[in-house]
Amino acid sequence: MSNDAIRRLNPRMSLLVTMAGWILFSVPMSSGQAAPSPASALASAASAPSAGTRTFEVATVRVSAPLSQDQVISAHAVGRLGAHLDGMRAQYIYMTLKALVVYAYKLRPYQVSGPDWMANDHFDIVALLPDGSTKEDAPAMLKALLQDRFKLEAHMETSEHPVYALVVAKGGAKLKDSPALPAIDEAAELKPGELKVDLPDGPARVSRAADAPKNLQGATRLDMGTRGVFVQGIDEQSQTVRIDGKGVTMGGFADMLTQVMQMGGGGSRPIVDQTGLTGHYEVALDLSMADLMAAAGRAMGGTAAPPSSGPAQASDPSGGGGTSVFASVEKLGLKLEAGRAPVEQLVVDHSEKNPTEN
Repeated sequence: MSNDAIRRLNPRMSLLVTMAGWILFSVPMSSGQAAPSPASALASAASAPSAGTRTFEVATVRVSAPLSQDQVISAHAVGRLGAHLDGMRAQYIYMTLKALVVYAYKLRPYQVSGPDWMANDHFDIVALLPDGSTKEDAPAMLKALLQDRFKLEAHMETSEHPVYALVVAKGGAKLKDSPALPAIDEAAELKPGELKVDLPDGPARVSRAADAPKNLQGATRLDMGTRGVFVQGIDEQSQTVRIDGKGVTMGGFADMLTQVMQMGGGGSRPIVDQTGLTGHYEVALDLSMADLMAAAGRAMGGTAAPPSSGPAQASDPSGGGGTSVFASVEKLGLKLEAGRAPVEQLVVDHSEKNPTEN
């Protein structure tokens, strides 16, 4: 989508393009794991780097220049924001400290707890990896940088938190099996218009979904290889957001649903896969534009009623289509049940708002 096309979007579409960017670029999707990493591994992640930990050869850290809503929309649409690793160069552009911690510690957003400013202030980090290192070393190097430059101190703890359990409904799952997709060939050249994205759980490719139905505006394809492919787009006529997935694990589906639910703020409950389904599947959601706009508006500082959690009809008084996340999930023969479960979290004890000088 060109910048001119983005500027021509009406406010409703602009807000949803921003929302789509959040879904595709800021979430560590699961590769079938139903729960967070084991406590021992997470406890190790919270500890200070050892003497043998490798660090970036050189790194610059700056507070991001302020961006208007239109600028954020444009930058999201062309893939300029977020984490990018190209050869020995690592860039983390316009990322909050919370997002950086999520990436560095290989956690999910709901597993990081800290002061509110961590989710609001943005930073740009450009770094070079030392000779002999690989891209797999980048998260540990970023963690060491955060502990050095931001004076980040944190610890792990496990306690019960409200969650939504993704379970199979009484009538059984209504999912179509989908073949597992091939792994992404990281050595392959990018196709025209394709972007490389390094998510915490592995590489991904983002591109315009040229083969999407014509009624879907701004259709985007996120290819995570063996973890599945999601295509999302906006149907302005029916006022819905369509999300289709193929080769998707239930763990990955739960993570995607968590991100959609949490667009309204970090207080939303995480969704935990308890379906017991271990295959790869096709999924399809038609979500209410009104509900998602309300959530995105809250994330941008607005005030709106929370999304619907029961009725199948959208809450748009103008007659928009689509359903709530809850109702969309039920159409797949699944269900979201409120409950409590142990959740392992990284609790940030201290961090400086202004990183040390370069």
